[in-house]
Amino acid sequence: MADKFLIVNSKVLPEVFEKVVKVKELLYTGQVKDISEGVKELGISRSTFYKYKDNVFLMSESVKGQKVTIALLLSHEAGALSNVLDKIAEKKGNILTINQDIPINNAANVTITFDISNLIVDIKDLLNEIQDIDNVIKVKLIAME
Repeated sequence: MADKFLIVNSKVLPEVFEKVVKVKELLYTGQVKDISEGVKELGISRSTFYKYKDNVFLMSESVKGQKVTIALLLSHEAGALSNVLDKIAEKKGNILTINQDIPINNAANVTITFDISNLIVDIKDLLNEIQDIDNVIKVKLIAME
């Protein structure tokens, strides 16, 4: 079954989801040094954090544009990243940042953040199209705001 994203008022969700988001925020801002410290501070278990961390995101209402961060694992082949960037541009996404690691074992980790406010397809459809590109080993939604 394909991923399906919903916008839900946090009032109707179990408190644990907000705590997972808060741990991620504390880690990002450096207010805690690691996951263990963050979950302890918020009173949730590490297993609970790991269970939900890749599936719970905060949606910022104060941001004009909408941003998405995706993580990719690409084969170390000429044009692999370029093909992904072309696909995002084709669907009217606007690249904001690209971070690429040095290839290890003929594969490189890449993180791309882009503006989706003018996207002409649903984000899950774009992710599926990116996954189908030659030399894309894996694509994963990391954050959305």
